[in-house]
Amino acid sequence: VYLWLLVPFYCVHLYCHDRGRIQMSCLCTAKMVLGFLLASFGFVEFFYILLERSQEIQQHMVFLLSPIIRSMTVILALCIIQLERIRGCRSSVFLFLFWVLSVVCSLVPLRAKIQLAIDEGIESDIVRYLAFFSYFSIQLAQLFLCCFADQPPQGKPVLEKNPCPVENASFLSKILFWWFTGLVVKGYRTPLEAEDLWTLREEDTSHKIISELQEDWTAECAKQQKALASGAALGSRLPDQAQLLRKLQKEQSSGFFLLRTLARKFGPYFLTGTLCIIFHDAFMFAIPQVLSLLLGFMRDEEAPLWKGYFYATLMFLLSCLQSLFNHQYMYTCFTVGMRVKTAVMGLVYRKSLVINSSARRTCTVGEIVNLVSADTQKLMDFVVYFNAVWLAPIEIALCLFFLWQHLGPSALAGIATVILIFPLNGFIAKKRSKLQEIQMKFMDGRIRLMNEILNGIKILKFYAWEKAFLEQVLGYREKELKALKKSQILYSISIASFNSSSFLIAFAMFGVYVTLDDRNVLDAQKVFVSMALINILKTPLSQLPFAISTTMQALVSLRRLGKYLCSEELRGDNVSKAPLSPEGEDVIIENGTFSWTPEGPPCLKRINIHVPRGSLVAVVGHVGSGKSSLLSAMLGETEKRSGQVTVKGTVAYVPQQAWIQNATVQDNILFGREKLKTWYQRVLEACALLPDLGILPAGDATEIGEKGLNLSGGQKQRVSLARAVYRKADVYLLDDPLSAVDAHVGQHIFEKVVGPKGVLRDKTRILVTHGMSFLPQADLILVLVDGEITESGSYQELLSRHGAFADFIHTFASTERKETGSRRSNARLSMVDFMPFSRDLSQEQLIGGDTTNTNLQNMEPVSETEPDQTPEDLGKLTEVDKARTGRVKLKLYKKYFKTIGSAIIILIVFLYAFQQGASLTYNYWLSMWADDPVVNGTQIDTDLKLSVFGALGFVQGIAIFGTTVAISICGIIASRQLHTDLLVNVLRSPMSFFECTPSGNLLNRFAKEIDAIDCMVPEGLKMMLSYVFKLLEVCIIVMMATPFAAVIILPLAFLYAFVQSFYVATSCQLRRLEAVSRSPIYTHFNETVQGASVIRAFGEQPRFILQANERVDFNQTSYFPRFVATRWLAVNLEFVGNVVVLAAAILSVMGRSTLSPGIVGLAVSHSLQVTGILSWIVRSWTDVENNIVSVERVNEYAETPKEASWSTEGSSLPVAWPQSGTIEFQDYGLQYRKGLELALKDVTLHINQREKVGIVGRTGAGKSSLALGIFRILEAAKGKIFIDGVNIADIGLHDLRSRITIIPQDPVLFSGSLRMNLDPFDTYTDEEIWSSLELAHLKTFVSNLPDKLNYECSEGGENLSLGQRQLVCLARALLRKTKILVLDEATAAVDLETDTLIQSTIRTQFEHCTVLTVAHRLNTIMDYTRVIVMDRGHISEMDSPANLISQRGQFYRMCLEAGLV
Repeated sequence: VYLWLLVPFYCVHLYCHDRGRIQMSCLCTAKMVLGFLLASFGFVEFFYILLERSQEIQQHMVFLLSPIIRSMTVILALCIIQLERIRGCRSSVFLFLFWVLSVVCSLVPLRAKIQLAIDEGIESDIVRYLAFFSYFSIQLAQLFLCCFADQPPQGKPVLEKNPCPVENASFLSKILFWWFTGLVVKGYRTPLEAEDLWTLREEDTSHKIISELQEDWTAECAKQQKALASGAALGSRLPDQAQLLRKLQKEQSSGFFLLRTLARKFGPYFLTGTLCIIFHDAFMFAIPQVLSLLLGFMRDEEAPLWKGYFYATLMFLLSCLQSLFNHQYMYTCFTVGMRVKTAVMGLVYRKSLVINSSARRTCTVGEIVNLVSADTQKLMDFVVYFNAVWLAPIEIALCLFFLWQHLGPSALAGIATVILIFPLNGFIAKKRSKLQEIQMKFMDGRIRLMNEILNGIKILKFYAWEKAFLEQVLGYREKELKALKKSQILYSISIASFNSSSFLIAFAMFGVYVTLDDRNVLDAQKVFVSMALINILKTPLSQLPFAISTTMQALVSLRRLGKYLCSEELRGDNVSKAPLSPEGEDVIIENGTFSWTPEGPPCLKRINIHVPRGSLVAVVGHVGSGKSSLLSAMLGETEKRSGQVTVKGTVAYVPQQAWIQNATVQDNILFGREKLKTWYQRVLEACALLPDLGILPAGDATEIGEKGLNLSGGQKQRVSLARAVYRKADVYLLDDPLSAVDAHVGQHIFEKVVGPKGVLRDKTRILVTHGMSFLPQADLILVLVDGEITESGSYQELLSRHGAFADFIHTFASTERKETGSRRSNARLSMVDFMPFSRDLSQEQLIGGDTTNTNLQNMEPVSETEPDQTPEDLGKLTEVDKARTGRVKLKLYKKYFKTIGSAIIILIVFLYAFQQGASLTYNYWLSMWADDPVVNGTQIDTDLKLSVFGALGFVQGIAIFGTTVAISICGIIASRQLHTDLLVNVLRSPMSFFECTPSGNLLNRFAKEIDAIDCMVPEGLKMMLSYVFKLLEVCIIVMMATPFAAVIILPLAFLYAFVQSFYVATSCQLRRLEAVSRSPIYTHFNETVQGASVIRAFGEQPRFILQANERVDFNQTSYFPRFVATRWLAVNLEFVGNVVVLAAAILSVMGRSTLSPGIVGLAVSHSLQVTGILSWIVRSWTDVENNIVSVERVNEYAETPKEASWSTEGSSLPVAWPQSGTIEFQDYGLQYRKGLELALKDVTLHINQREKVGIVGRTGAGKSSLALGIFRILEAAKGKIFIDGVNIADIGLHDLRSRITIIPQDPVLFSGSLRMNLDPFDTYTDEEIWSSLELAHLKTFVSNLPDKLNYECSEGGENLSLGQRQLVCLARALLRKTKILVLDEATAAVDLETDTLIQSTIRTQFEHCTVLTVAHRLNTIMDYTRVIVMDRGHISEMDSPANLISQRGQFYRMCLEAGLV
């Protein structure tokens, strides 16, 4: 019937979906052969009946017709097989169901035949028996063959190297996720690598999803714009409020538009999932009904046995179908969620490339990245939980309807309980979210402080301030944990109320039911069917609030995304591009007026420019006069209000702030073009990059950190310039590229690149510049004042006009002459670029020193063998590898539990056992109650039974509360201890550790890993333990009812453990791969948003979009198997669980004579929970596994090398040490790291008290190393240093560092009060602080501040100027007033004023101290008592400045260069 009815529809379906023809395969042939055999059986039987039984036919026509009908049906099935083959259908659901039905229908006659054969003996009609049995076995064979998929259709070549097996999987394999098994096995044998993952299916790739969606969305936007435009005509006449309303309305509707577009694209597929969940619900509600029938059968002595077996099998089948449909639904949801994520990411990314500047200003980079990370995640959750919003209320209603059927009106008592539990949980949730905010606030504070500590760790070590900051961090931590503790206790109440909700509902219902009327009897059927329904009720009850909140969040996210995606874009008509014409003008602006925002004031007015082919145009003007805006106007980045802009040919652009990608230097320069060797070398040479590449560990293959971390400003600018030059474009827009480089490098670049003899001499160049020396060589100079071109012409013309430009030149020239003395020496000495020195000595400075090689340290710690890896990826790789092996795991758990203490753990286990014991007792009590004999239509002692039942349930509730609180407290104890250890370990690490470890890695430990230890690990443990004990309880109950079940449960347990071990290995690995592949997406996003103008100028958008697609796809390749793994596990485990249901039911039927219905009800209703429990155990176990890794990562830094101890026990240092301040170096040597050559060699030197010593030398000569040695930031490689006769290696680091003072190069301040920055330990009085401020020339400034000493400095002291920060550092030194002062002179010249102040203060205030100055500017040390000239780690000259000059050695030459002699 099934086949004949549905064939027409199925044929139409096949007709519509043609996938190409499939070749005849062995599988297809086998199906055909078996089919013809089956058909022939029917015809044979037909003739057999005709010949043998012709006399009986008259009465029974049906015997004759049935074989014919059967054969015809089989032939129809064969036709369908062929039709499917021609239309390319590889695995048929339709026929699979047909064979299942035919086998099921043959089961009844099969049983009858077997029974008959047993009764009468097989000989009576041997032909019929044989025919029937072979017919049945062929049907089974057909069913078996239907489980496999046919080969793919021809003409579809497989392009991918590792295609996803779901494409080739058969129908059955897809339902049961067996196609996934290959990957699980692979992951179990060896840790999965990114290469092992399957390529994404065509329909999941970014390219496919976004190209289709983009069209829809563009159309949707166009419609919206139209509606707005028609409204705008009205809008101009509307009052302001109405316009504001319209704007809000637009934002609201944009979210709705986005939803509509997504629904159109993914809706149909999502609906198939919705269909699955509806089926799942139907089966779910059928199970309690079957349970009711089974218990009725147990009561009824007369019922035939087959009924019992039928019910048992039916329950098993329904359970299996329920879990299959559920997981198909989840799979669909996650697939849709994944596609939505891809789609939204793609749309946001493309938008960020075309958004205009006014819209760009309304959202920060962080917000845009947030849209991609947080908001897409919210949308994915929404897809999964959306159906619960409307399904949960229906499920709740159905549950109550069935309960009403069993218990009548007393079911309402259950509802009342539910209604009471809900507000309680709502209230708790509200309180918790408040507490969470408080906790987050303290956590943010702690992370911010940590960030500053890591950034200023150098200063902390110099000043020996670690302890003060340690206390501060721990203060934040305590407050954070206090909030967490309160929140956890509240949460425990809510968990306890939720876990005892089934008991409370049952107690209320049964209580009301028995007290209403004596005739109301609780029998097994009523009790256990109600319990099964109550267990079903728990799911929608818990899901509903969650689903609603998810939906609300998703709506907010949709609105945010819609608002961003609808924001204004750059207009294509801002600049008209034209092909290059051989003669004429390349850039023409006629009467242009431009502004940054459509409404805002114009930033450029009345601009008329004609730039002839191949000329050099210089644009000059004061800061903020609109120079950069002019270039933006030529690029089309600003809004054109009026006029005409034409640019001919291709454009290359160098922005003022160099934009560097996180890629190798070479990639940054080539920027997507292929490498032409000779041209590339010429470009590097012209842009003065060759010396820098010599310094970098791997030359031009060195990876640059994000935002160009490991390059100095000048290097970044030169890379940015090289990128433009390499382009061979026609028009060059250069926005002040020479400002960040040193003077003579600037000269070199101008001559070699920009100037009349440079590489670009034939190109059109528009150069914004502040360098006056280049102006005479420009063909045309434009002078901008307040956005207007006031003068233009060549250098000579402008000078002769005596206008603003001429004045500007004169004033500037005079100041420049004044500064040259100090400037030139500075320029020479801070020049890394052209000094030949060995690579190791590039380390030679206190971190963040000289202009060009600021952060070489970050580059250095790379083993020589793998020059291409920067420390960042080294850091990442080691983590992944470390977290792998199974052995570490046990050690970790030990470490974690040891931190808590064994006494509490024993208590927790006891509490759990007690809680489950209470639960078991109250369930058993129920079954005894249900079995009570009914006397005169009533049961006796109902009140007593009810009160015992209530008491037991109540005790269980208390126990649950106890266990959850205990575990939370343990988690807090552990995480407090682990955080303190981590903090102490990090602060005790030597300086070299901070140079090798990216601060991101460290911050990650303090933020994410500690957070995981705070919340996730205890959560996971809570869930895992409670479910493990619950499982034990179920097993005990089933075995109490039917001891024989042990035979089935034990092998199942092994099977379960086996499947679980496979899954955990693979899942952990997939999770790691997914996490690793996620950050590149955000990094890329970040870069793109920041460099959008450069990408647009070079016209590289398609390449970047392609890169973004690749990164998203790469992330999805590991995300897809991750959620399929969960489905694979759940389907297989729930099958194991359903076998327990089957065993419990069948064994109960077998032992019907001995078992009471109560016990059977107890066993079966409990076994129904097994599937849920099993999947939860695995889930929570995996969570714990994944998060316990955090313990390991936090613990990593316990093994790294540490500094010497901070203070030595029982040291006999006098309090006033050092009294005189003499310093003596004996044969001292120092190296930066083992294996590098010495940075200081055999330094022997005696400095007397009150002596003023200057240390000079070229970069990399070892000047700063002396200072590092005195403070023991680096320990001596050989030799000793004595201060006042005490060997500094024998005293504690804090004892040493707190008794001598340094004024460092970079003035670092921490966020906090000004007072804390001067005196974190509160050792000085306010008077002392004020007097030190007065001496540091800060008194007037500070006394004018609103909070005086309590003035809050922002992070890094950004709300003070550089000069003021420098003076604060001076005030610190004045406050400490130690006998030895080390002055590390700032290279980046502080403005001359501050400099003179500092110098004069030092001369007067530190007259009685020994002063060592690491000098970069020679004029400051000309009056010192002695000058030491360092060269390659040796002292090459040492004497008073006058004597050295008369010796005409190295010092004399340096003075000559600085123009001091």
